[in-house]
Amino acid sequence: MARADFYLIGKPRFREQPLLLVCELARKAVHAGQPLLVLAASAEQAEALDDLMWSFDPDEFLPHQIAGMDEDEDEVEVLIAPPEQSPALRPLVLNLRDAPVPAGFERVLEVVPADPAARAPLRERWKHYQSQGVVLNKFDM
Repeated sequence: MARADFYLIGKPRFREQPLLLVCELARKAVHAGQPLLVLAASAEQAEALDDLMWSFDPDEFLPHQIAGMDEDEDEVEVLIAPPEQSPALRPLVLNLRDAPVPAGFERVLEVVPADPAARAPLRERWKHYQSQGVVLNKFDM
């Protein structure tokens, strides 16, 4: 059964730089041996995430790349997809876009902004996944 995990940003370091939480979740996926597809909201966000994954932890490298840049993207552990790219869904998807992820995933990760005014799209995605019979979980970060 598919599941959706919503990560509510609370810690100051994630509030200041929400993409750090994305990097932490990507690291967990890599350590668990689960290839991750990150659906970025914009090309700029994809590039910012690509840059941050190089530098967020000086002691560790997360194998990643932006979709459409290289032929071997099926092999990379973390694939970052800007909106103009449509790579195949992976079992584990981290969604940073406003639209819910279409069916086909085993688990989707959603990052909930710290600002309550910015949470409306997340509420809609929660309701969408719920209507699809997806198991929902919420985590405070």
